[in-house]
Amino acid sequence: MESTDSNGDVVSARSDLSRRSVLVAGTAVGAAGLLAACGGGGDSGATTAAPAPAPAPTTTTGGGSPTPTVNPGPDNALAAVSDIPVGGGQVFDGPKVVVTQPTEGEIRGFTAVCPHQGCLVNSVENNEIRCPCHGSLFSADNGDVIRGPAVQGLASANVSVSDGFVTLA
Repeated sequence: MESTDSNGDVVSARSDLSRRSVLVAGTAVGAAGLLAACGGGGDSGATTAAPAPAPAPTTTTGGGSPTPTVNPGPDNALAAVSDIPVGGGQVFDGPKVVVTQPTEGEIRGFTAVCPHQGCLVNSVENNEIRCPCHGSLFSADNGDVIRGPAVQGLASANVSVSDGFVTLA
């Protein structure tokens, strides 16, 4: 069966079906590529856009809900040491840093960017830093991978404590 298109060219039903098949197959391949990018098990080196930042840093403890914190210290301070719970931490989305206190008086800093696919970690509970995108867990003590899919740990962030406040060094 033949018909004409908008330009007056003769088009057969068979060629329409072929174009349709190509379009359907192309769409399926594109969708499969997107799904593979999200579910990859290893670190491909590619990064994706990070989720929208939270409005304020949060403090999390051994399983409790995050609570907003207020920083009454110097302008360059991330938080008061007293606001960083033992066994927990705070995630600061502006500088993309997570500050933890694995044991009393021991303050650690790490990048808040998950090395798996670039998402921001979002909480610290029971001495574990959690990534919400694919479930990776990292040690709040040294940033090492506890559970993947991430295969690399969180990089250290240079933080210091002065006059009871944590700052980026």
